[in-house]
Amino acid sequence: MCLAVPGRVLDIGEKDGTRMATVDFGGVQKEVCLEYLPDLRVGEYAIVHVGFALQRLDEESARQTLALFEELGMLQEEFGDPWEQAAAQAGADSPWPFADGPYAGEAAAAQRVQDPYPYAQEEGRP
Repeated sequence: MCLAVPGRVLDIGEKDGTRMATVDFGGVQKEVCLEYLPDLRVGEYAIVHVGFALQRLDEESARQTLALFEELGMLQEEFGDPWEQAAAQAGADSPWPFADGPYAGEAAAAQRVQDPYPYAQEEGRP
């Protein structure tokens, strides 16, 4: 799911000729484009979607929305690590997606670099 999330502008600068800001989303900070809201200032809140600030928002509305998203677990869904989320949904205990495969474990890390496709032979690939 892709949400429009309220965030507070922490600082404003320019990157490659584009007005950008660091925006805080209840503890998660992201870089956001301000081209649609050129008069947005540090300390103000905006609704952000796919990296673009789209609409100015008052502080109380922003805080209420962030609290609701947090309660519903939507902030973790939106800003969490997608690999971690996929592993959790699959019921995996290990961060490495092939924990039971031929190159699992710390000792096999070098082998994974040498042979990044350990399942190719099992799948009939050369």
